[in-house]
Amino acid sequence: MSAARSKPLAALYWSSIATIALAAMLLIGTFWLAARTQSEDRWVHHTLDVRNEIFRIHTLVRRAESNARAYLLTGDEAYLQPYESGSATLPAAINKLSDLVADNPRQLQALSPLRELTSARLLELRNAIDKSRRGRANAPHAQSETNTELRSMYELRHLLFSMTDEENRQLSLRLSRWAMLGKLSQIGAGISFLLICAVGILATILTRHSFVELAAARDHLMLTNQELLEQINLRESAESQLRQAQKMEAIGQLTGGIAHDFNNMLGVISGSLDLIQRRVSKGDFKIDRFMEAALKASERAAALTHRLLAFARQQPLSPEPLDANKMIANMSDLLRSILGDHISIETVSAAGLWRTKADTHQLENAILNVAINARDAMQDGGRLTIETANAYLDEAYRKQHGEVGAGQFVLIAITDTGIGMKPETVARAFDPFFTTKPAGVGTGLGLSQVYGFVKQSNGHINIYSEPNCGTTVKIYLPRFIGDTQETAPMQAAPMQTGNASEVILLVEDDPLMRRLTSEALHELGYTVYDSEKACDALVILAHTPDVKMLLTDVVMPEINGKKLADEATRQRPDLKVLFTTGYTPNAAVHGGVLDSGVQFLAKPFTLEQLAAKVRSVLDA
Repeated sequence: MSAARSKPLAALYWSSIATIALAAMLLIGTFWLAARTQSEDRWVHHTLDVRNEIFRIHTLVRRAESNARAYLLTGDEAYLQPYESGSATLPAAINKLSDLVADNPRQLQALSPLRELTSARLLELRNAIDKSRRGRANAPHAQSETNTELRSMYELRHLLFSMTDEENRQLSLRLSRWAMLGKLSQIGAGISFLLICAVGILATILTRHSFVELAAARDHLMLTNQELLEQINLRESAESQLRQAQKMEAIGQLTGGIAHDFNNMLGVISGSLDLIQRRVSKGDFKIDRFMEAALKASERAAALTHRLLAFARQQPLSPEPLDANKMIANMSDLLRSILGDHISIETVSAAGLWRTKADTHQLENAILNVAINARDAMQDGGRLTIETANAYLDEAYRKQHGEVGAGQFVLIAITDTGIGMKPETVARAFDPFFTTKPAGVGTGLGLSQVYGFVKQSNGHINIYSEPNCGTTVKIYLPRFIGDTQETAPMQAAPMQTGNASEVILLVEDDPLMRRLTSEALHELGYTVYDSEKACDALVILAHTPDVKMLLTDVVMPEINGKKLADEATRQRPDLKVLFTTGYTPNAAVHGGVLDSGVQFLAKPFTLEQLAAKVRSVLDA
């Protein structure tokens, strides 16, 4: 539908929105006016209650005075009972009036004189009654008391009349507000009715136009839909052809690699057999070297098929419980002989390492394959670090790597200090027959075999590498708990959090990792400043004296994490430093990147691991 044709529909849409908004505003206004009206009504009743209580006090005072005078004139004791009742009720009545006028400061100011005048008046009457009973009153004195009584009585009545006038004033104000709210409600209802009628008429007109436009749009949509279906069919056909081409390319790469290697092996076998046949026909039985060549070619062919089966996860495995620490220790001599003297080997065995269940021979082959790749990446020498650890992959990690289940794993990490790999090379590292080595050096099946074996063992494998910074290959194999082994249940420790006064400076060149880590630290309660570059981090540190800890990646462009930490601690000797890296901690230490004794947090890490590590560094 064109823009011109969509205007009536847009107008209908916005008129509907306006109607809904108007209805909501009217409903809110109605509730508000109703609440205000009820409030004013309550205040009107409140004012009437105050007036009634003032009148009641006035009545009680007058009743006490009249009954006391009647007794003084007649001496009849019957008048004292109403007097005593009124005198006893007055304090409670004044207290009730005090509660009622708590909202009115002017009335509250009048309460204190009211209490004094009432008490004085009752005391005068009581003294007069007592003297009358004793028969000791004299005429001049009685006249003096009468004048005092009249003055006190007039003051009390004047005060009560003043309080009544104040409440009458409040009543007049509240009645006027109540009437005004009623008028506003009527006016609002009238305006609302007119507005709703106007919107309804507009909606009716626009609806008629919209029906016409919808009919035209329906016809246009049917035509467009038909064209779209044709385009979808063409696109699906093109995508099907592209997928088929990609399949054929992958199959061609795989079969081409297999054909190349098998042709070499078959050439050796067939050539050796041909020479053996010729020599034997001549009576020459010096054929040992030809037989040896044929056997070696056959072994290579068998190894090739074995690797292909491993990649396809169809190799026959004989898994058994094993201790990875012991297995790696037993491989040390073999590794040294394969890697050569120009590469030093270090093993870091975790204490209390869990057992895993895997095919020992295939696991040894996997470690050897990774070690051989590491050797080829360190032509000028270097260091190979093999480290073991207990690891837990949580749900967050599982969501990022859907092929692995969450749980407990035994980690075997193999790290080299070689030339490293680019991200696009890492992405294809496990592809069969993919290799960055020169022609004739390697088949490109080593990591493919490792990948297939790990997956067939229900494990997980990951590569962390950067150009000129080396490579770490992490192999995760599921933890094995045998029937005869007692395992204590793991108690979930409470997550260790911080507070906003603990400020952390985060330096990470990867934007997604930086944002995720910053959010995690905020979630743990810390105040976080983050930076992509080391130079920017130093500026933040200079202008933020309350930074408690520096959390920095090790490998960064321009200035690495070690140099950043050195400069930061030179400026702030009390600054705590925590490094994070995708390499294993021991590999990073002995690879020449960092000195020993520093604090590490290996990637990937969970929120619990981050919380515990940050807390331990800050509390150290």
